[in-house]
Amino acid sequence: MDIRIETELQFPMATFVMQPGEMAQIQRGSMIYRTAGVDLNTRLNAKGSGVGKVLSSMARSAVSNESMFITEVVCNVPDGHLAIAPSIPGAILQLDVGVNQYRINDSCFLAMEGTVAYTMQRQSLGRAMFGGQGGFFVMTTEGQGRMLVNAFGSVKTIQLNNSAGFTIDNAHVVAWDRNLEYDISLQSGFFGSIGTGEGVVNVFRGTGKILIQTLNLQTFADQLMRFIPSSK
Repeated sequence: MDIRIETELQFPMATFVMQPGEMAQIQRGSMIYRTAGVDLNTRLNAKGSGVGKVLSSMARSAVSNESMFITEVVCNVPDGHLAIAPSIPGAILQLDVGVNQYRINDSCFLAMEGTVAYTMQRQSLGRAMFGGQGGFFVMTTEGQGRMLVNAFGSVKTIQLNNSAGFTIDNAHVVAWDRNLEYDISLQSGFFGSIGTGEGVVNVFRGTGKILIQTLNLQTFADQLMRFIPSSK
């Protein structure tokens, strides 16, 4: 499978050139086009079978921003083409999953090869209450292959080496190495967060890389609300 991220466009998209029998999974609603012989199927976004799979997908949707469903792409012809793009303007980045496994923030997953999967791992109560990474659960990769994530704005990679504490605004975190330790809290406590205008932050420790996005979607939405007439 050949995956190309077309960064020469003002807003990037990713194209897949697939061979018979190859499979990928993509975020619902992300397809731009596909050629004949590339089929899309909707399936429940969970492992298992029967009623247990339905309940698991419902629980996953309830505790995170994920949908109950995911789109599965299957190629039945040589050189089948598929193009996708994220729902927000920004960057697309490829993660090589295998030796390195990752944790992914809400709404940042775009696509992955059929050999890659992710699970929802339970977080501590404190992280769940303060975090934006799926509430009580965080998306964690497994398997081996390529995964695409999207960022709002530009994306930057930060490499930590035995860091004793590196603080990043939660809304700017896209993904991070699974072996990094992390805590989620309010910046400078409750009143400090109000005073600084900063909210929830992630504090990372150890060695590994973190992907951050330059723009904050919630802040951008708040700015737009100023220009949208209210019913009052």
